[in-house]
Amino acid sequence: MSLEIGKPILENELLKIFTKESQETEKPEESRHRIAKEMAEAIYKFVKTGEVNVTVATSGTATSQTGTGTGIIK
Repeated sequence: MSLEIGKPILENELLKIFTKESQETEKPEESRHRIAKEMAEAIYKFVKTGEVNVTVATSGTATSQTGTGTGIIK
């Protein structure tokens, strides 16, 4: 999936985090810790939705090849 498709998913996850935390009543330090942890997880999931397209140039024989690749994250 491309990051463009994943962006609304990330926005929704962040909104859920902030909505949930706005209802909490304990110490602000505890809330900040939870928000940071949950945001890190949401961002991690978002980055993993990225699609990498790679072009590889090789040289060598059919059984022994070497090469390098370049790509972009969509």
